[in-house]
Amino acid sequence: MSSAHVEIIGYLPEYRTATGFRVTPVVAMVTPPFDLQLDAFEVAEAFEVPLSFLMDPANHQRHSLHYWGKLRHYYAMPFGDYFIWGATAGIIMSLYRALEVAGR
Repeated sequence: MSSAHVEIIGYLPEYRTATGFRVTPVVAMVTPPFDLQLDAFEVAEAFEVPLSFLMDPANHQRHSLHYWGKLRHYYAMPFGDYFIWGATAGIIMSLYRALEVAGR
């Protein structure tokens, strides 16, 4: 995708994964049309989800599991045949909180 299609709006706080990765989320507007080039090692599939769905608290689920001997809690957002969870859902929740605070 050409950078001409991307307008960076800002950055969210650093997100730390349970596996020790540190991610700096970038919030941007992307103008179609464009072709995505996915790294098969990192991403199995790309799909679109309406922002209104992601920002609706009714779609935010809390789950938990035991991982490396600890009980861990995480968010999930089931969407059609997709189950958005883990770091992706955590970063979306960070965006949700930032927009919720900005709207007050």
